[in-house]
Amino acid sequence: MDLPLPQKKLLRLLSSDTFCSGSFLAGRLSISRTAVWNHIGSLRAMGIDIDAVSGRGYRLSASLELLEKTRIRSGLMRGVDECIGTFRIHDQIGSTNDFLKGPLERCDAAGLVCLAEAQTAGKGRSGKTWISPFGKNIYLSLGWKYSSGPSRVSGLSLAIGVAVLRVLAAAGIPELGLKWPNDLYWRGRKLGGILVELSGDMHGPCYVVAGLGLNYRMSSEQGAAIDQPWVDLGCIVDAATPGRNDLVAALLNELVPVIGEFDETGLFPFLEEWRAADCMRGEKVVLRFGSREVYGTVAGISDEGLIELYTPDGKLQRFASGEVSFHYQR
Repeated sequence: MDLPLPQKKLLRLLSSDTFCSGSFLAGRLSISRTAVWNHIGSLRAMGIDIDAVSGRGYRLSASLELLEKTRIRSGLMRGVDECIGTFRIHDQIGSTNDFLKGPLERCDAAGLVCLAEAQTAGKGRSGKTWISPFGKNIYLSLGWKYSSGPSRVSGLSLAIGVAVLRVLAAAGIPELGLKWPNDLYWRGRKLGGILVELSGDMHGPCYVVAGLGLNYRMSSEQGAAIDQPWVDLGCIVDAATPGRNDLVAALLNELVPVIGEFDETGLFPFLEEWRAADCMRGEKVVLRFGSREVYGTVAGISDEGLIELYTPDGKLQRFASGEVSFHYQR
């Protein structure tokens, strides 16, 4: 769902630095002051914080950089831009991953991109909800069509984690870590997550939708529903945070080649970087899948991307799936 045009224009007129009077906004939008007030109310209902002071007008409580397709595509490398067919930015959508699932199977282009300012049903792993306030984070899904079957793209989420880490490190974000199989961490707090969903025939073709949720600049109130310690880029580097549009372009420049070539390269070229960023190695954890729990100390990941645990009996075991939690008492 896209915002009504007056609301979109209103957001572009408002800033966090200067108050805009109701009469000024009404004149620029060619609507009544009552209509301005109603649109302000609708934007607030979406979670956008707008200050209102009698005699001064309105302003955003915090700066807001809206996503713009033209700006993002102008920052893409030529080969990357040519690989992308559908490129959609939604003001609000249920899930960027879900949006791409149907079109991907019908599209002739290899890659499709979907971004959103907000998600009403953002998806994490194991059916969890991804908290997705308007304009505060990055919600990016990239769909890709492979001629091969799903077995050729095993470990893709780990390669995507490395790709995102490369971009953030180049942007000056320090002390980044990866938590198996698909989370980005900073000093023990979650910065982002990756959700890879596959469909198709076991012998091919195979359709992959890779979703990235990256905390950009989110208030403590907006993140209150997150069930674990979290952090955003604004907390880490504050004023040095890269612009959202520039960051999305940089992510696509790295992600498209990694995803596009993964059925040929496999996980091997990314193993050294992933292991160097492994923030779980040596930690005591509990691995949960279904009703089963396995306790152990993380030894690392195998060449196939499986997590390796030393269990309390001293055995080294490998697991292909599961939810990992830090610091168990056993």
